[in-house]
Amino acid sequence: MTREMGANTTLDTEKIDYADAGRRIKAILVGSMGNLIEWYDVYAYSAFALYFAGSFFPKGDPLAQQLSAAIVFAAAFIVRPLGGLLFGWIADRYGRRHSLIMSVLLMCFGSLLIAMSPTYQEIGIGATIILVVARLLQGVSQGGEYGASATYLSEMSHPKHRGFYSGVWYTMLIGGQLCAIAILLLLQKVFLTQEELVAWGWRIPFFIGAAVSVLTIFMRRDMHETEHFKQSAKVTKELGSFKTFMTHWRELLLVVGITIGGTSAFYTYTTYMQKFLKLSVGLTDDQTTSVVLGSLIFAIILQPLYGAISDRIGRKSMLVFFGVAGVLLTYPLLSTLQATKSPFVAFLLICAAWAIVTGYTSVSVIVKAELFPTSVRALGVGVPYALTVSIFGGTVDSIALAFKQMGHEEWFYWYATGCILVSLLVYLRLKDTLSHTRMEQHV
Repeated sequence: MTREMGANTTLDTEKIDYADAGRRIKAILVGSMGNLIEWYDVYAYSAFALYFAGSFFPKGDPLAQQLSAAIVFAAAFIVRPLGGLLFGWIADRYGRRHSLIMSVLLMCFGSLLIAMSPTYQEIGIGATIILVVARLLQGVSQGGEYGASATYLSEMSHPKHRGFYSGVWYTMLIGGQLCAIAILLLLQKVFLTQEELVAWGWRIPFFIGAAVSVLTIFMRRDMHETEHFKQSAKVTKELGSFKTFMTHWRELLLVVGITIGGTSAFYTYTTYMQKFLKLSVGLTDDQTTSVVLGSLIFAIILQPLYGAISDRIGRKSMLVFFGVAGVLLTYPLLSTLQATKSPFVAFLLICAAWAIVTGYTSVSVIVKAELFPTSVRALGVGVPYALTVSIFGGTVDSIALAFKQMGHEEWFYWYATGCILVSLLVYLRLKDTLSHTRMEQHV
């Protein structure tokens, strides 16, 4: 009789564990949907800029139009720290759930504004202003989404598998780009002609982004608040306190140092790669889209794998691997990529780059979250990250295109290498957050 009860107890425990895992996964996926939309919006802008730049800027040199679109793209990153500050404070003061619902609502509005905007030919400079306003709103939203979403992920994940879930989180992020490029491929190959894409087809992805944002708002209404936040609210009144936030200035600087090299590399192989393959390598539109699509699928596969490895060998090892390989191989990879004329070789080279960059992307979210206590975690992750991305991430397209326009494209390769070198120096001195975590601390 006792043996039977023991067996039943074991089975019940297993059921609870499976139920707990299912609950965590569902919560993390819903919490990560905003990142999917965020990066869908970012990549839709970047990829479709090849088609809509002429609708928002005066007719002229196509490279000049692309540079103007890239400057607007970068301008949205200037306000990201404001989003990190605002939505991070809301997440730490009133809960992760409230912040995540409000940030995705703002994303929806920004997408709709771009989708419904008149063109430069219709209202002149007014069209350019509308585009800038829409991107600024998206920038505020995206700046807030990262910190709140990363915090929610870290607090909902099982302590022994946070690296794996961090990889899953980044899978959703890259999945947003994959969705954008897949829509571009379908529109290019199946539904629209080149002329139709330039005339009005570029609006479609922004309407889709707005619709998915609305769906995400409904999904997030039933999100559970994290136990970390509930417990912190019981024991401290310092939730979201800017005074407490500033006492963690060392950790804030660490987030900046951790992010510089990774964000520059990430944007190089995502938002800029579409333009690089077409303008520098010389691939056709279809070849460019296919190569980027295939490389993003490869990147998605790597994220949870690398994240799971970090749960065993530590976060620091993954970051140092990225730093060393990035410093040694960024220039050779980009220069070889520029010289090739084969789409398949281009695909292999970008996949090789992703095998390096994933050392950063798969663990970056959890590393930053593990640096801060619960009471200021969303602020601590979101604000310095947004500030760093605004300087070193969102400007990648503009810097690369400016060097190209000057006739010294290879200077960008050295710039990207230098950014990674700065972060490598930080990684080498960083304590491994797998064993030195502050996840269970409230203040």
